[in-house]
Amino acid sequence: MNIGELAERTGLAPSRIRFYERIGLFKLVKRKANGYRSYPPEAVQALNLISSAQQAGFSLDELRTLLPPDLNDWQHQELLAALKAKVVDIEALEARLASSKGQLLAIIGDIEAKPADMDCAANAKRVLAKLQKDQE
Repeated sequence: MNIGELAERTGLAPSRIRFYERIGLFKLVKRKANGYRSYPPEAVQALNLISSAQQAGFSLDELRTLLPPDLNDWQHQELLAALKAKVVDIEALEARLASSKGQLLAIIGDIEAKPADMDCAANAKRVLAKLQKDQE
């Protein structure tokens, strides 16, 4: 199949597919005599795998070391270790996000607890002073 058909089947722009080729992440390409790219059917699966892995948080560098040139030649232990490490990374990110969310909700609560007789500027100073005190 040509790059246009591959792009249509995967939802990726042709420029993205060429980029993956250029950086050595995607190697399922052959050149015809006229110089046009030609892709085997399994190219769809490979590109979908790359896209899914990126959405799961894997960087292109991580993928380059993790993905085998031939999708039939996976290194089981390395793959498992990388997936488990990514889960740990995601859990750490979730903890940081939960902490940030908690801090933001506390600030919202402080702002909404503005005394009726206090103007907005004074309330902002009150909230900022409380934040500074909490950080000490």
